[in-house]
Amino acid sequence: MEVGQKVKVRRIRDRVPSDIVSQIKQNPVGTVSEYKMVDGSGIGVVVTFDRGFSTWFFEDELEPA
Repeated sequence: MEVGQKVKVRRIRDRVPSDIVSQIKQNPVGTVSEYKMVDGSGIGVVVTFDRGFSTWFFEDELEPA
């Protein structure tokens, strides 16, 4: 995954609030905006969506759009 790349959310782990989950289900495509260090064991990806919100995902939750 690269910054600026369009991605599609293919699964969501339970850390995401339910209101965000419902918005992602309406349109699961967003743009990678940055990287995020997560719990010392990996790197997450921050995805910004067209509706103006963003959240982070593990790479295995995303696929190229």
